[in-house]
Parts: sequence; C-alpha cells; structure tokens
Amino acid sequence: MTEDMNLEVTNNYNEGDRVTGKVTKIEDKSVTVEISGAPFDGVIPISELSSLHIEKASDAVAEGDELELIIMKVEEDNYVLSKRKVDAENAWGALEEKFNNKETIETEVKDVVKGGLVVDLGVRGFIPASLVEDYYVESFEEYKGRTMTFKIVEMDKEKNRLILSHRAVIQEEKESQKEEVLANLSEGQVLEGTVQRLASFGAFVDIGGVDGLVHISQLAHDHVEKVSDVLKEGDKVNVKVLSIDRDSERISLSIKDTLPGPWEGIEEKAPKGSVLTGTVKRLVSYGAFVEVFPGVEGLVHISRISHQHIGTPHEVLQEGQTIEVKVLDVNTDEKRLSLSIKDLVEKEDNNTYDEYEMPEEASGFSFSDVIGDQLKKFSK
Repeated sequence: MTEDMNLEVTNNYNEGDRVTGKVTKIEDKSVTVEISGAPFDGVIPISELSSLHIEKASDAVAEGDELELIIMKVEEDNYVLSKRKVDAENAWGALEEKFNNKETIETEVKDVVKGGLVVDLGVRGFIPASLVEDYYVESFEEYKGRTMTFKIVEMDKEKNRLILSHRAVIQEEKESQKEEVLANLSEGQVLEGTVQRLASFGAFVDIGGVDGLVHISQLAHDHVEKVSDVLKEGDKVNVKVLSIDRDSERISLSIKDTLPGPWEGIEEKAPKGSVLTGTVKRLVSYGAFVEVFPGVEGLVHISRISHQHIGTPHEVLQEGQTIEVKVLDVNTDEKRLSLSIKDLVEKEDNNTYDEYEMPEEASGFSFSDVIGDQLKKFSK
C-alpha cells in the first residue's frame, strides 16, 4: 500500500471513536487488542482498563474478551485505547437514573482504602468510613470482597465523583421496620427485647426496631437502687407494653409485670405457723410492717409485739431492725400476712416479762428497754 492509502484507511478510526476489539495478548501493564476492520492492533494501557487501581492487567480482562473501547490516540501502526472511559460513559446514565429514583445498588466492595471503601460501578465509587455503618467500625479489612447495598448520596460526572452510603440503607430499613412495629404494637403485649442503653432513670430496650423505656420502678418487684445492679447492655429481657404514644414514638415498658409476683406461691413460702426472718420496714401506731420476702410485707399488730402492754411499737422496735416472726395467717387474695413476735417469745421462754428479774444495776431502766433487749436477742 502507498502512504496515502494507509492514511486513508487509518482515518476511518479517529480519536474519540468507539470500536470493538478482542483481547489477543495480556502483559503486566498493557493489553493488546485486535480491532475489527482496522489495519493494525491497539493497546490498552493498564491505567485505562479500570476505574480502580489494579496491579496487573490480567486482574481486569482475559484473552479472548470482546471489549467496547474508545480510541484515545492514533499513533503510527497503533491505537491507544481506553476501556475505562467507555465503562464510565455507559455507567453515568444508569447511575443518574438510580440517584434520581433513590434506588439502591448492590455491588461488591473492591478495595479498602484510607478513609473508607471503594466499589466499581463503571466509575469509581467511594464510601466514606462514616457512611459505612450506623455504628463505629474499628477496622474495615473484613469488608473487602463483601457484597453490600448502597445508595448514591452525591454524584458529579464532570469531576468523576461518586459518593455512596450503606448507612443510609440501614437507616431506611430501620425506619420502615419502626413504622411496622409501631403499627402492630398494642398495650398489654409481652415481647422479647434487647437492652440497648442504661440510664439513671431506667433502661432503653429494643423491641424489634424501636426502643421503649423501662422505668427503674418497672425493673423488679423489689426496690432497685441502680439500674446497672439488675441489667447490662445486650441483655435479652421479656417486657410488657404499658403505653404507646405513636406521635412522639414513646413506648413505656415493664419487666416487672412479666415476672412472678412477690406474693405468688406465698402460701408455700410462708405457711401458717412458720417462722421467718424479716426486716422492720415501717412503724405505725397500730403495729409494725415487716418485710419477710422482697416485696412481701406482713403486719405485726401492736398486740402481737409483746406480752406486756406497750403504748407504741416505737418503744421496742426500730425501722431497719432484723427480727424473727411467726406467721399467724395468710390471705393470698388480699395479699395480707398476719405475723407475731410475741408468739416466738412465748414459745422459747415461758416466763412472762412480769417474772423477768432485773439486776439491781439496771433498776433505772424502763420496761421498754428490757423488752427491746429481749427482741434483739431473738432477732440475732
């Protein structure tokens, strides 16, 4: 062929033209391509094979692959080609449509770089570390090769900039799940939940995508001083729904209402005639309330405190004092326990307090002091 004929054939393929080529040879940093109808082959530099950084050309293509390419430069007996630019041009249209329609994209994480993750969507997509999860991640090394779902949060074709978020997908899913849970929730339901966070006033429990508050007063039947005494983050608990405010998304829960009541089985725990150790919780004019089990108090009537007449329980008892009591009667329905201190004194010591002989050096003591000493004896 003459030089003029060669130029005429070559000019059929100009810079910017799209061509189809078949990979015939792969080297580390370049790929040779046979172009249909062209007088000579073309070369794709490794930098033009992919939107991502690759170490070897064989990481992106294989011999025999049919590729759509753009001619970047026409040299003597050679074309410089780009696969990356074709991929990008094909991708931007589809990506813009997904962005406008707020669609999700499922793809594989190709690389982990400083500051986040990288995916290949025909163009390089970057996921900043803050947009990967809705919680802090120490290391992203295990994310490479993982298939994940993303949403496009920012795109600029001119700057070849594409920012994606997996956190946005998670937040949408949680919001949808929350709406479903709230719609199906009803007062009185008993559900399993997970303790998410502890506060001084209670615990926040996740009941399937929405958090509810268990107030400290609803943690147990007995008094709880600190929430951390009975719960820790991550605990699985059963909760009862007390109230729902859908407008403010506030849910009140109770653990206490799912637990056996303190009075449940009281006839077996405190049968009539049994002797129990308890703590004086309150003193009133007509007697003393003694806690014999957590959340279970019984009344020692003033007439059952001592064999001797006393004007007030304060003469011989103190709040917080530990004593022994005898069960006189159990009323489960009314949650009442009738107790006696006097019956134990009578059982263990048949002498009445009238017969108690006081030593001369104690002659200045009042009778209530003696009774108190006797009660302390039995409360040890």
